[in-house]
Amino acid sequence: MKSVQPLKGFRDILPPDAKKRQWVKAVMVKTAERWGYEPIETPTLEHLSLFEGEIGEDEKLFFGFRDQGGRDVALRYDQSVPTCRYVANNLSAITLPFRRYQFQNVFRAEKPQKGRYREFTQFDTDIFGVKDATADAEVIALNLDTYLKIGFKKPLIIFNNRDLMKGIPYQAIVAIDKLKKIGEDGVIEDMIGKGIDRSKAKEYLRLVQSIKPDQTVNTIITYLEKSGFDSQFYKFEPTLARSFSYSQGPIWEIIIEDYTVGSVGGGERYDGMMKRLTGLDIPATGIAYGFDRTVEAADQLGLIPQTAITQILVTLFSPELQEHMLLLAKTLRGAGISTELYPDMNARIDKQLRYADRKGIPYVLIQGPDELTKNVLILKDMRTGKQEELSMNEVVEKLKTNRTEFP
Repeated sequence: MKSVQPLKGFRDILPPDAKKRQWVKAVMVKTAERWGYEPIETPTLEHLSLFEGEIGEDEKLFFGFRDQGGRDVALRYDQSVPTCRYVANNLSAITLPFRRYQFQNVFRAEKPQKGRYREFTQFDTDIFGVKDATADAEVIALNLDTYLKIGFKKPLIIFNNRDLMKGIPYQAIVAIDKLKKIGEDGVIEDMIGKGIDRSKAKEYLRLVQSIKPDQTVNTIITYLEKSGFDSQFYKFEPTLARSFSYSQGPIWEIIIEDYTVGSVGGGERYDGMMKRLTGLDIPATGIAYGFDRTVEAADQLGLIPQTAITQILVTLFSPELQEHMLLLAKTLRGAGISTELYPDMNARIDKQLRYADRKGIPYVLIQGPDELTKNVLILKDMRTGKQEELSMNEVVEKLKTNRTEFP
């Protein structure tokens, strides 16, 4: 017998979790579109060479292989690199400045841990074609707006300017980026392990810790303040380094004060990568939200409404009434009400009620021969147990009044 277990680091998503993900995605998409961002999608497979030399130390995490045509390909590692290719390939079809959002899965062969998988979802928002720091500031402001719209009370952007680290080797930057996890001694030893002299390692760490805000940083702060985000929502952090080799200019991460697993998103400017990949001098900046972690955090903090997709279950009292109940279900759907018709005409009513209860369906519609004769319907509220005899118009009006929509 074949294994029915998913591969390590991959997972099945059950309906209750899928509904939570849909709710968070709906908030993210609606917020991005309110700021003028447009959706795009890119292929799951890209040429391996597209990613090579662009990610930094994490290239060992590529899911790369040779396909049947003898081409070296890779599963989408992130969405920033493919989007550079996308912009160059579709330049005649887009308008610069180009604001894009993208909601797709990415693949990394890393060690699975809580909130981290080998296949996971990212939600990106980016601006192409604007060199000024106001573009970085806009994306950061959108990030804060998104997390406030989800319901987080204390989202915090920590940010820095990688340009202030010029002259510090990339190996040192990667080590310094781990400062909060491994401490100063750990950072020094990490640099030494990468071939950096101890005295130089201490000097690099001291230089980074003494970084002061520059005009770029002040531009971002002013933009956030003018956009209505006060200092409780952002913090300049000189030791934030971001370990991607393509990071440049403003860099930032989102953390949730009440969620301790780690950051829920990270962004940077990547003008240089855009030019290296495509030869085009088009500035680019943006963020990848950790969608899975965001959903987990929102769920832990009780921010996701517990709503059922189906608002009402139409029961089948007997096989003879199936066609009649089918028409009732059609009427309800025509009124915009999410409706299930129980699919087994031979099931007892108590079994159908248990089904609705297990699925969290708030209402059940029952009509037997007696109700049919009186031309009424029984509407049962599964949360309170209350039953009412109503006309179809009254049922529709009640369900519309009590309907819970996505935000």
